[in-house]
Amino acid sequence: MKKQITAFSLFVLIILFFVQGEVPLEIIPYIHDDQQAVAPVSSETSSLYEQLEEAAKTYNEPPVDAVVDKVWKGIPGYNGRMIDIKASYEKMKKEGSYDERKLVFEDISPEVHLEDLPPTPIYRGNPQKPMAAFLINVSWGEEHIPAILKTLREEKVKATFFLEGKWVQKQPKLAKMIKEEGHEIGSHAYSHPDLNASSRADIKKELQQTNEALEAVLSVKPKLFAPPSGSFNQDVVDIAADMDMYTILWTVDTIDWKNPEPFDMAVKTASKVDNGSMILMHPTPSTAEGIKEMIRIIKEKNIELDTVSNLFDETRIR
Repeated sequence: MKKQITAFSLFVLIILFFVQGEVPLEIIPYIHDDQQAVAPVSSETSSLYEQLEEAAKTYNEPPVDAVVDKVWKGIPGYNGRMIDIKASYEKMKKEGSYDERKLVFEDISPEVHLEDLPPTPIYRGNPQKPMAAFLINVSWGEEHIPAILKTLREEKVKATFFLEGKWVQKQPKLAKMIKEEGHEIGSHAYSHPDLNASSRADIKKELQQTNEALEAVLSVKPKLFAPPSGSFNQDVVDIAADMDMYTILWTVDTIDWKNPEPFDMAVKTASKVDNGSMILMHPTPSTAEGIKEMIRIIKEKNIELDTVSNLFDETRIR
């Protein structure tokens, strides 16, 4: 059994050092500092610290700044990570050997965040984040919402529902049901107009009326806005930004409004989903029947499903 070094042993070590010019390696593990053992050598060539430094070369990742991409427009940033070598060593030193499961990581925030970008539409999350989001635009199809909510509940998936203001006033119980299930609420304008062909005054009125309806019925002030039919221009983006909302488009479209065969729609859509994808759908029979299969395939890709806001969040999920 290894014992703490004594004063006599220390004297012997000093003599050995002066005679041989070095301390024999086989007695290094017995040396103590402040009653705590120095990590024993885990191999002939590397110490525990050296192994941690080597692991850092594999695991450390730099943060990714938010950018305005030429194709995808606004893309959120994503935290980097680095191994906290000191903390990791403290967790491993008792066993005296490297253990990947005990690595301690520290998140590194990007320098440029989504809120630092000029007003711009957003079509996807960061492609390094293994997460995707369902965007469910609602201005009709209320008869299919209970079935969709049931599947999302069973699969433990949260989505972002973009609600038309007029629809919320007509269907307050369903709107409240969506919120009570824990899903995120966004704006889908008030009366489903073509905002690209609307005046600035009309754009502002549509967005303002929707915000008032959402606040009155759901006590929600939306941070996300999905233009009806994806029709928008820079005025729309600017006005939404003035109201503290991001303009949201999509990466992958189910085209469920054409009533495709549910299973085929699910497979085709999920095959296009990747890290950061935002998937557009509506409360249709195809989505009500096909969403479970879509979720299954996406999860098999090791991609999490969550709300748009969580997709945009810079926090690492793995």
